[in-house]
Amino acid sequence: MKLNQLTLTDAIKGLKEKKFSLSEIYADINKVIAETKDLNIYLTINDKAKDQASKQSSLPLAGLPIAVKDNFLTKGLRTTASSKVLDKFIPPYESTVTQKIKEAGGVVVGKTNLDAWAHGSSTETSDYGRTLNPRNPNHLPGGSSGGSAAAVAADAALAAIGSETAGSIRQPAAWCGIVGLKPTYGRVSRRGVIAMASSTDSPGPMTKTVADAALLLNHISGHDPYDATSSPKNVPDFTQALNKSVQNLKVGYIYHDVGIDTNIVNIFEKQLKKLEEVGVKVEKAAAFDPHHAIGVYTIIQRAEVSSNLNRYDGIRYGHDRSYFGDEAKKRIMLGTFALSKGYADKYYLLAQKVRTLFKQDFKKLFQKYDLLISLTSPGFAKKVGASKGQAAFGELEDMLLEPSSIVGLPGINLPVYRDPETNLYLGANIVANYWDEETMIKLADAWEKELKI
Repeated sequence: MKLNQLTLTDAIKGLKEKKFSLSEIYADINKVIAETKDLNIYLTINDKAKDQASKQSSLPLAGLPIAVKDNFLTKGLRTTASSKVLDKFIPPYESTVTQKIKEAGGVVVGKTNLDAWAHGSSTETSDYGRTLNPRNPNHLPGGSSGGSAAAVAADAALAAIGSETAGSIRQPAAWCGIVGLKPTYGRVSRRGVIAMASSTDSPGPMTKTVADAALLLNHISGHDPYDATSSPKNVPDFTQALNKSVQNLKVGYIYHDVGIDTNIVNIFEKQLKKLEEVGVKVEKAAAFDPHHAIGVYTIIQRAEVSSNLNRYDGIRYGHDRSYFGDEAKKRIMLGTFALSKGYADKYYLLAQKVRTLFKQDFKKLFQKYDLLISLTSPGFAKKVGASKGQAAFGELEDMLLEPSSIVGLPGINLPVYRDPETNLYLGANIVANYWDEETMIKLADAWEKELKI
């Protein structure tokens, strides 16, 4: 086994036991980064990573290489949000998430590609070209955290950090066959994350296993005095939820009747039965139609984008607003229109009311169930070029995730099936009540061990 194929947990354990060295890990990582350049995973490589690692080796994350989505500010290391507007931007300060990773002993090995400004679910809107899916390069990795998902799937990093506004961690995790965890909104600080929709943006881990996701979540969670939306709640040790019994957990299976291809549903339900074999009670549950979330998310996200992108100009960042790509321009215009006089009540305020209905529906569901489960994406990863000319591509691919995102609930993608012909994956989306990431991790860990994908 090459050392770049190790999980984060196993790499930490192996280093402690002196089975291999950090230098050997970085040699294998750098080799695969060079070999996978055609996948267009990384936009910027940290040339100092190996030197930084040696100084971090005694800390919990042991100097290990972690990929970071290129919308997190990294002091002294270029950050572009995959937009030419920020092509030469070197941040003067560090995002809270990457600062916490460094303080825990992790090293930012490189900055990964994404849809420009995180606008999309394919990584095809990047100003630096699309990323390809390492599982099958004829297909897309998803987005917007497509580069981070691809880095983990290609073993070009031991783990990665992504961000989700409505599916941008879990959907690419599903398409690339990895674990992606979106925490409760406010669990992880947004400071230093280039904002898209401030009321839903959530940083989170993207990893090879549930155990690795729990470990990374430990290190990036917690209150941040520089982020008023971050929660003051104490952070539990999420790794304590691993290797626990899931007997008698009650799970509601939602979105089983929303027009998804029958073959996909049949595959998924077969995998669900394996949960019942370990004592979980799974039953079909009626939930508010996720199609309604498409309109809600579209209006709210565009409105917040029009505000957040207003600050980017040539005076501050070197390149003026003519460098915005088509997708950013469309979203700015739609958001400005939705907030304009005479239309805010008709669109934006109505969207907020429907958002509240989703919140009320989830509240009812969690009175009956411990967790909720659905497919993460309506199908397997789409082919390269699939997003071209599709104005609502991302909203449709993220439809099953948008409801939980717009209300701020935590969710985790777990790979539950691999198609032997295409080598593409289906993922399950497990959603927990607010601040209950532990139960979600407990079930995902038990299911992962049962499935052995």
